[in-house]
Amino acid sequence: MSSAFTNIAIKAVYLAGNFMQQGSRNISNIKVYQKNPNDFVTDFDKKSEEIITKTILQAFPEHNILGEENGNLNIDSEYTWIIDPIDGTTNFIHGYPHYSISIALKQNDKIILGVVFEPNKNDLYRAEIGKGAYLNDKRIRVTHNQLENSIIGTGFPTYDLTILDQYCNIFKELTRKTSGQRRSGSAALDLAYVAAGYLDGFWEYNLKTWDVAAGVLLVREAGGMATDFTQKHHNGDSGNIIAANQKLLNQLQKIIQVHCSN
Repeated sequence: MSSAFTNIAIKAVYLAGNFMQQGSRNISNIKVYQKNPNDFVTDFDKKSEEIITKTILQAFPEHNILGEENGNLNIDSEYTWIIDPIDGTTNFIHGYPHYSISIALKQNDKIILGVVFEPNKNDLYRAEIGKGAYLNDKRIRVTHNQLENSIIGTGFPTYDLTILDQYCNIFKELTRKTSGQRRSGSAALDLAYVAAGYLDGFWEYNLKTWDVAAGVLLVREAGGMATDFTQKHHNGDSGNIIAANQKLLNQLQKIIQVHCSN
């Protein structure tokens, strides 16, 4: 049985998802603003976050909010909701039907709840700490595949291009040693796909807390691991991430570390 926290998170992503689907039917009306080079926000990101925040605070007015677009509500609470209203904004802007809504709940320093919603498929990924991970009503698990027969998700550097050569070296070696790599443009959804077994692993540089907090819990509750590049436990605050089953994560980490140390 889902907790009250999960029920509110699900209600929030469904409301925001319905709003986003309306916008996706006519992308010419989407107002786009550039925050930084290759970093965009739309009026739909902002409104989606407002919908989610309002839904959460109606139920839990004493909780903190950490949102990508509208800043922080930081009060004296052990609970903080971490919101990415559209993970994959560039896809959304172009009408490319691959983006997600991500909500996590952190109690003190521990992520205890993660929900990732894919509006275009109406697929809901959810996990509560200690209760497993689910896609809709089906229990999900990470795969047991190893490097040579794995498909790995990744994300290209877009903000810090000084690491592009390093990234390309890792990408080339993993392309040679795996069954292939995929770049979807939504890290939250990639992590959900690892949890569901659609991808065997995932790695990326320079992500934000709201990109990964929910996905990290999904992977762990599906039997996998999520760490930074040094295999330090990932709590959602480190920008660099590897996620996979334990053996595959070790294999990925060794390759990445070789190039990161050069």
